[in-house]
Amino acid sequence: MSQFQSEVLTRIEAVSTNNSLRQSAAVFTQISIASQYSYNFSWQGRPIIQYPQDMAAMQELIWEIKPDLIIETGIAHGGSLIFSASMLALIDMCDAIESGKSINPKVSNRKVLGIDIDIRAHNRAAIEAHPMASRIQMIQGSSIAADIIAQVRAVAAKYSRILVCLDSNHTHDHVLAELNAYAPLTSVGSYCVVFDTIVQDMPKEMFPDRPWGPGNNPKTAVWEYLKTHKEFQIDKNIQDKLLITVAPDGYLKRIA
Repeated sequence: MSQFQSEVLTRIEAVSTNNSLRQSAAVFTQISIASQYSYNFSWQGRPIIQYPQDMAAMQELIWEIKPDLIIETGIAHGGSLIFSASMLALIDMCDAIESGKSINPKVSNRKVLGIDIDIRAHNRAAIEAHPMASRIQMIQGSSIAADIIAQVRAVAAKYSRILVCLDSNHTHDHVLAELNAYAPLTSVGSYCVVFDTIVQDMPKEMFPDRPWGPGNNPKTAVWEYLKTHKEFQIDKNIQDKLLITVAPDGYLKRIA
């Protein structure tokens, strides 16, 4: 496996200078965003509204990090919460197999915490009825409101290995506020993943009815945040491996 992994890294490194491949991926990304490609996928019955490539990357990160808590801003239909919860369930199952002990998912310590300013009643009902519901906690309110931040921090204080995903309002100011509030909760060696940084790379006319666009988006917030937070670095290997991702410069690894 060490030789195989070495070959993988060599191929990923080559992507950074493969202009033809990168340009082809960029063309697909722009056309697919315009056609709402990401709205076509679900996870265990719930719409996830993510690119399969980013779902694959998140699977790798969760399996590698084995977090106790995953914090997610932005809930929508709940597919991402279900995805994260199912990954934590799989980790618990594998731990149980290795230890020879049974595990009760209703008392498992591993949880997913979702925050959204508006959790629609039908979405909440579907999430709460899902088999993964016992692993999920939801908080309704603005992710950058002081009382919501305090609630999230109180939950996070009970956990030691935390992964953070930011995917709510995509304006610069909102995402920067989320980074200031939640990125510090990321444990060393884990990630704070900022979605939809791709907005910066798209034509302005693609977002006519949105408050965000080039110059005002999650990627500009990441760049601003990293100016004063050297404990994080962009993991370029992930976006080079994926080629197609809505989170270029958004996979932030905490290194200190």
